[in-house]
Amino acid sequence: MAETISMPKLGFDMAEGTLIRWVKQVGDNINKGDVLAEIETDKATVEVESSASGVVLQHIVEQGTVVPVNAPIAVVGAAGEKVDAVVAESGKQKAEVKADEKPAPQSQPKVDTVSKASASPETSAVSSQPSGVKASPLAKKIAKDNNINLASLQGSGPNGRIVKKDVESALTSDQPSAVSRQLPITSYENQVIQTTKLRQAIGRRLVESKQTVPHFYVTHEYKMEALMDMRKQINAYLPDNEKVSVNDFILKAVALSLRQFPNLNATIKGNEITQFGDVNVGVAVTVPGGLMTVVVKNTDQKGLRQISGEVKAMAGRAREGKVKPDDVDGSTFSTSNLGMYDVEDFIAIINPPEAAILAISSAREVPVVENGQIKAGWRMKATISVDHRVSDGAEAAQFMQKLAEFLENPVRMLV
Repeated sequence: MAETISMPKLGFDMAEGTLIRWVKQVGDNINKGDVLAEIETDKATVEVESSASGVVLQHIVEQGTVVPVNAPIAVVGAAGEKVDAVVAESGKQKAEVKADEKPAPQSQPKVDTVSKASASPETSAVSSQPSGVKASPLAKKIAKDNNINLASLQGSGPNGRIVKKDVESALTSDQPSAVSRQLPITSYENQVIQTTKLRQAIGRRLVESKQTVPHFYVTHEYKMEALMDMRKQINAYLPDNEKVSVNDFILKAVALSLRQFPNLNATIKGNEITQFGDVNVGVAVTVPGGLMTVVVKNTDQKGLRQISGEVKAMAGRAREGKVKPDDVDGSTFSTSNLGMYDVEDFIAIINPPEAAILAISSAREVPVVENGQIKAGWRMKATISVDHRVSDGAEAAQFMQKLAEFLENPVRMLV
């Protein structure tokens, strides 16, 4: 029996997507899980996989069509099978709601020309000479050619007039303070850049988050010596492409801690708080034009190597603009790690509809005091941002303490 493939919904705020390319044409064989088409959303270009095996019987929408989520886009069935006319026509009607809305072409950067006071370094040098300074034409030319401020010179000619030898003397002087050179000023043009769909989506969501979600923040500093040592030991047994990162340990520790604090692995709607049964930790990834959150499903139940492998694979697809729907859907708690940029501390904005996000800074070797003695130690700060409608400071602080039990005793994550 023929099966209809629909426009997937990626994230709670996605309303539509643009079908930019059919990968499989009508009449092509296709297996369940094969890429059927590519769609563009506010977040990225996403590959749509077929949920059925058989033959592509019909494309319900054309390339370039803006399609609402859950609207049919294609029909897959057995070779020679007749497509249900009602289903096909229904799909066309839904898609045609947006059919005339072609994706806007990427506009070229607009340039605002700034009027320049000087058209060239030579003109700049001339205009920089103060008015009222008495100097011979030759002295002015030499000063202009060498970017010398005539006002800084003492003239030896009649009535204090600056002459050639005064400028030449300044050029050969061993006292730089006697010469005031004015470097040419270069004027740069303003660049007006059209924001990407991804940047627009980030702006909409985070403005809404800051305006509607009452954030509060709790920061904790973690001892990282034991974790750094364990990571070194583990990586000694792994090939280069499978080595685990500090962030992999943090994701595992976060997930295990959330199991004990389900109120932070939650969402709120009206007067109801839903505590999620699964712990799916989102990881913010930098991509061209912004950032995207990829999701490690059931993070608390996976080992470090599996977490590491999944994050690498999903981050790679995100940066190439070819994420899968499952890569970016279903997070219950998010993390943002700027550790690779030598960041001491920062806070993150909650990613709705989640209740919290953890901002992770760099693990740094710093002076620390232990037992009254100053020594070098590895420390890392992290700050949790929490929706005050869901939780309070005490619970957030207790979560950060529980996180310390795993990060500072990482062997607990392996047993």
